[in-house]
Amino acid sequence: MRKVIDFNEEWKFTKEGKSETVNIPHCWNAVDGQEGANYYRGECTYEKTLSGVSGKTYIEVGAANSVSAVFVNGKAAGTHRGGYSLFRYDITKYLTGGEDKIKITVDNSDFDDVYPSMADFTFYGGIYRPVKIITDLPDCHFSLTDGLCGIFADPIKTNDGWEVKITGFVKGDTSGKTVRYTLYSKEGEAVAQAEASEENPNAIIKAQNPILWNGMKNPYLYTLKGTILKDGETIDCAETRIGFRTVEFDSEKGCFLNGEHIKLKGVSRHQDRYHMGNALTAKEHIEDLEIIKDIGANSIRLAHYQHDQIFYDTCDEMGFLVWAEVPVISRFSEKKIENSKSQLRELISQNRNHPCIFCWGIQNEISMGGKSKQLVKFLNDMNDLAYSLDPYRPTTSAQVMMCDPNSELNKITDIQGYNIYFGWYLQTFNAIDKWFDKFHADNPNVKLCLSEYGAEGIVKYQSPDGGVQGDYSETYQARLHEHYARAIEERQWLWGSYVWNMFDFGAANRNEGGVKGRNNKGLVTFDRKIKKDSFYAYKAFWSDEPFVHIGGERYVQRKCGETIIPVYSNLPEVTLTVNSEEFTLTCDRVAYFDKAVIKEGENTVTAKAGDCTHSITIIGAEEDDPEYRLPGDAHSMVKNWFGSDTGEIREGYFSINDKVGDLLKSPDVLSLLGTVDIMKKVPKFALALIKPFKVKTLLKFAPIDDGIKDIANQYLQTIKK
Repeated sequence: MRKVIDFNEEWKFTKEGKSETVNIPHCWNAVDGQEGANYYRGECTYEKTLSGVSGKTYIEVGAANSVSAVFVNGKAAGTHRGGYSLFRYDITKYLTGGEDKIKITVDNSDFDDVYPSMADFTFYGGIYRPVKIITDLPDCHFSLTDGLCGIFADPIKTNDGWEVKITGFVKGDTSGKTVRYTLYSKEGEAVAQAEASEENPNAIIKAQNPILWNGMKNPYLYTLKGTILKDGETIDCAETRIGFRTVEFDSEKGCFLNGEHIKLKGVSRHQDRYHMGNALTAKEHIEDLEIIKDIGANSIRLAHYQHDQIFYDTCDEMGFLVWAEVPVISRFSEKKIENSKSQLRELISQNRNHPCIFCWGIQNEISMGGKSKQLVKFLNDMNDLAYSLDPYRPTTSAQVMMCDPNSELNKITDIQGYNIYFGWYLQTFNAIDKWFDKFHADNPNVKLCLSEYGAEGIVKYQSPDGGVQGDYSETYQARLHEHYARAIEERQWLWGSYVWNMFDFGAANRNEGGVKGRNNKGLVTFDRKIKKDSFYAYKAFWSDEPFVHIGGERYVQRKCGETIIPVYSNLPEVTLTVNSEEFTLTCDRVAYFDKAVIKEGENTVTAKAGDCTHSITIIGAEEDDPEYRLPGDAHSMVKNWFGSDTGEIREGYFSINDKVGDLLKSPDVLSLLGTVDIMKKVPKFALALIKPFKVKTLLKFAPIDDGIKDIANQYLQTIKK
C-alpha cells in the first residue's frame, strides 16, 4: 500500500549564493515583496536528502512560483511552468534507496510564456505549499498525474434521481484486478456501490434520495472511495469527497442553488499575509475563512489563480460557493496561449470534485491590452477547453471596466462579471446605479455579476464628514461600500457581487496613500488584526447574527462640538449614548447620528441594539489630530498599477498627447470616460473649440491634481487607436 511522507523540514535554501536552513512552506519575498517594486525576482534553489526510500515513488509539490524544476541525484525529473497548481513527478528510476539528493529550483522571474507577468499583486517566489513523498505504490494504482487522486466524480441530476458518473484513472497492469467504488455518507455508512471491469475503470453509481450539499445551510458531503482489488485483496485505494447540488443562473432572476434563489454575497481573496508572503499554513487559510464567514458572505472569488487544497476543502465543509479561476490576466500574449491552457487543465482536473466550486474563470481584465481577433479566438478556445474538461459547470470571466458592455467578449462565457470602480478610479460611486440599469437594459440576456469594486481604506486616515474620493480614509471607503451594498441588494437580476478585496494584500508596484507595496482595498487589514468600518457595513447587510458596531472607532481625537457617528447593525433600531445624552434612530443597516456633541476630554460613546452593545472612547480637542489626514507628500490619487512609470507612450494607443477630437471619435474612449451622455449636453460650438487641442493642453488649465492627469493618461493607453 502507498505511503505518504511529509517532506518539509530543514531544506537548504540558496539565494544569490547565500544559504540558510528553511522549512516549507517558504517564501523568499515575504518582506521585500511587500515594500515596493524592487523585490527579488530570479532563481533560487532548495536541497534536501531523501533517505531509505525505494520502490515506485512520486514527489509532490503543492505549488512553487513560478517556473520550477526537480532534480534527483543531479538528474532532471521534471519542469513545471506555472506558480499556483500542484504537480507530481515519478522519481523512481533516479532513486538509489540510500541517501538521495533532492534539488528543486524555483524562478519567479518574468517569463514571456507563463501567466501572469503583469498584475496588481506581488509575484512571490518560493515553494510555498507543502512537499510530499508518495512511495510504495503498487504496480497497479490510481493515477497520481490525472487529477488529485485519479478519480473524477460528477454528481448528476437525472429525470429519475441522481447518479455519480465516475471516471477512474488506473496505472499499471490491470489484468485480474477489480475496481470497486463505494459511496459513504458523512456518518461513514456505505450507501451505494458499483464495480468496474479491468478494461474500463469507469462506473456509474445510482444515488437514492441523497442529502443535498446546500451551501451554508447544510454543506453535506459524501466520500467516494475507489479500491483496486486482486483476488479479494486490496491493492490500492483513493478517495475524494463530493456533494450533490445544482447551481443555475437566470438573466432576470439571478442564481439558484438546488432550485432555491440565492444571492451570491461575495468577497475576493488573495492568498498572502503580512511578512509571510504566500507561505501560509492551514491555520492561516482557515482563519481567513472564519473571518469571511463572520462578515456573512456566502461566496468567494479566488483571485486570480488556483489556491491551496486546504482552502477548497474547507469551503466544501463550510458551504461557501467558490469562483475558481486561472491567472490569465491583464494583457493577452500569443506566447502564453499554451501555458494558459496548461494552467486551466490543472485547475479543473485538480479541483473538479469540489462541490463548493460553481464556475471556472478563464480570464480577468484580459482586454486591458486591447481587443483583437486573436484574443477573441483565444478566449473561445479557452471556453471550449473548460467545457471539454468539465461539461457540468458554467464558465465565467471578469471584464475590465473599460470594456464595451456590448462587446462580443461578453458573449463567450456562460455567466459574466465586470470589474467596476466608480467612486475610486472614475466618476462617483453613485454612477454604479445608472451603469447597472443601462447594462441590463442593453444586454438583458447577459447573466451578470459585479466581479470587483472597492476603494482604498487605510485605517490611520479618518474624516469628520464622510471623506472624499481619493483621500484613502477608512471613512470614505465605508461610505462607498454602503452605497454599493444597497445598489447590489436592490437588483435581483444581478446574481452576485465580489468585494475587492476581503483583505489588504501585497502589490509590489503600488505606492499610494503613503504606503508602498500594498493594495489597501481590503475590508480587513493585511495582518488580519483590524476589521475596517466597511467590514461592518457588509456584516449589517449580509449577516443574520445580531450585532451593533460604532464606526470611526479609530477616529479618537476629534474637534469638540457636533460630530457624525455612524452605527452599523442588522437590527431595526439603534440607541446611541454620548456621555449621558441619548439618541435613537431607525437603522437600515447603517444609522448616522449627526447631533452628537463631543466635549473636551474623554467622551464615552455606547451603541445599543437589542441585546447587543458596543462602546468606544472619543477624545475632544480644539482640533482634529492632523495624523488622520493623507500627508501632503503622499500620492493624493491612485497611481494605477498598470501604468508606465517612465512616462513612455505606447505606440498605437491613445494618450493625453492626442487631440480631443480624435478621442471623441472612439466609442471605447467614450465608454471609458463615461462621457456619452455628457457630450450630448455640450454645445456644438464648445466642442468645436476644444477638438483641435491635445488633452494634455486642456488638463494644464483644469483644477485637478497631477494624480488624476496620470490616471487619465494610463487609462487611455489601454485603448487602441
